[in-house]
Amino acid sequence: MKPPKKSSQQPGDNQEPDLGQELEELERSLLAFKERYDQVKRDRTQQAQWQQRREELQHNKHQTPEIKAELRHIKQQLEVLELNLESQLFSWRSLKKPFWQAVRFGGMGVIIGWILKSCAG
Repeated sequence: MKPPKKSSQQPGDNQEPDLGQELEELERSLLAFKERYDQVKRDRTQQAQWQQRREELQHNKHQTPEIKAELRHIKQQLEVLELNLESQLFSWRSLKKPFWQAVRFGGMGVIIGWILKSCAG
């Protein structure tokens, strides 16, 4: 039997794939951030345009059924844009770490409370 070949890797070499994976994750996150940033810019521009059009229609002296229908449509579009813009602030990814920390430490607090209650009672 031949003795097993010695690995030519140094102790720090096993970190290389982890670093590569971290860089790929960072690149994906950066790309997602750039896409979201572009979407927010587009949404804000569109929101300003809809608001300007709404103001123009509201100042119109003749409120025809067509104008009222367009105002309702503009209101719906603005609500959709507001929802899209608000969703940029909260996402599961941004809340995931604090959520699990609260669960972990809250659970530890409950367990410590039970222990203290059983010792005192």
